[in-house]
Amino acid sequence: MGAIYHNPRIELHNYPKNVQGAVHPKTEREKRQTSVVGIIFMVILIGFPFVSTMLLNQGTSRLSLSDAYINAFGIAFIFNLVDLVILDWLIACTITPRFLVIPGTEGMKGYKDYRMHVRGFIAGTVLSIAVGAVIALLVVYIL
Repeated sequence: MGAIYHNPRIELHNYPKNVQGAVHPKTEREKRQTSVVGIIFMVILIGFPFVSTMLLNQGTSRLSLSDAYINAFGIAFIFNLVDLVILDWLIACTITPRFLVIPGTEGMKGYKDYRMHVRGFIAGTVLSIAVGAVIALLVVYIL
């Protein structure tokens, strides 16, 4: 939300298609900002489950693969669920604060597209499954 508050166009690729089509493409500066925000997002998305699973491993004599997976997947999945329910549905779709609306796109129907966010949630769930598996394998068998 901080990045969007600063400049909503940083996350233009995550906006509804009709909103994306109504504005000019990202500038080079906005593309660089998007890359920085994306890297920070991925570090958090992978870092929190990884550190948590490492700490769980240190607290047990032998962490099972299933326990490591449930922990890593669970953290990534909760992150995804909070993103859907609080950030996407409640804040973006229901409240739609002015800072989320890109100038020139006020009132567009895409801002209330709950289904678009469900599709993102499904993709995030698949990512959570993959992140959980990779982290579990790393922590239990390699580190």
